[in-house]
Amino acid sequence: MAEERASDQNLESLPPLKTKTISSRVRTVIFILEVSLVAGLLIWWISSDSAKVSRNLWVLFFYCFPAEFIVASVPHEPVLLYFGKFTSPLTVALVSIAGTALTEIINYTVFKYVADLKLFQKMLQSKFVQKSVSLFNKAPFAALLFAGFTPLPFYPFRFLVVIAHYPLTKYILAVALSRTPRFYLYALLGKVVKIPDYLLVVLLVFLILVANIPILRNVFKKRRKDREDN
Repeated sequence: MAEERASDQNLESLPPLKTKTISSRVRTVIFILEVSLVAGLLIWWISSDSAKVSRNLWVLFFYCFPAEFIVASVPHEPVLLYFGKFTSPLTVALVSIAGTALTEIINYTVFKYVADLKLFQKMLQSKFVQKSVSLFNKAPFAALLFAGFTPLPFYPFRFLVVIAHYPLTKYILAVALSRTPRFYLYALLGKVVKIPDYLLVVLLVFLILVANIPILRNVFKKRRKDREDN
């Protein structure tokens, strides 16, 4: 009897390694699929000339993924202005918020996967991050509404909601309530002003360059440093 009890206790004390391994593998596969999906849509839009001039609402829907993924690789505003010329502003806003909401769910799960990695644990415990989370927690929903509607960079809040363990449902609700009127106003502006296509292309390129200035600056600094060292 004593041996059986000891055996049972040993079995109970064993960690569920297999379950953890499977769970970790599933999360990794999902992470890779999500990133691959957004990367594929971005490549499709950049390489497809027909997509850039298409009036199909599916193009608008799928464009939301690279436009709203983590730190946006392409700007959303010129496309909203473009579709506003041909489609009802309300329709543009609803299609855009549908794509954006799905993208924000991906953002949440992707960053949660990254934040759980040991490599980032020390960074997340830094004073700056903790102060940012503390400030965000004072009025999280209001902060998300304000950031989602205004031209402020929204990507820091994508990180904060995960670090602060803010509920995904509340986060998506805040995104929908703030982004929908923003998208509507851009589409309405496109309908009223009817900006020529070539100016929208110029605006698109300009916004891409502005968004990537920090990255380009770091690249040039690194090259300059390498030349000086050599």
